[in-house]
Amino acid sequence: QVQLVESGGGLVQAGGSLRLACAASGRTISTNVMAWFRQAPGKDREFVAGISWSGSSTRYTDSVKGRFTISRDNAKNTVYLQMNSLKPEDTAVYYCAASSLYALPVTQAGRYNYWGQGTQVTVSS
Repeated sequence: QVQLVESGGGLVQAGGSLRLACAASGRTISTNVMAWFRQAPGKDREFVAGISWSGSSTRYTDSVKGRFTISRDNAKNTVYLQMNSLKPEDTAVYYCAASSLYALPVTQAGRYNYWGQGTQVTVSS
């Protein structure tokens, strides 16, 4: 089993930056695809960014390309999401997810078998 704990969320003004972290425990995530999803009130959970186990392959949803960067440190069993130029529409609960089923990041939430509890990101205008 893998336990995932997100941190780094908070309140920021539009144009600002936040760095989310997802710390894993229970076992190593070095062989897992990792991803960040988000869910705004009244909306479905959506894929934000994903990264392969080696970090050589990343994938982003179009709305965050050029603004967000996903990275990982397998030695620390941690995945990060650097979020720059934040917009009010980025406001959501952000979730970290891990998949032991795929080699490359996939966008479907159902293909991830471990989830964190989420961290709130609020961007004010």
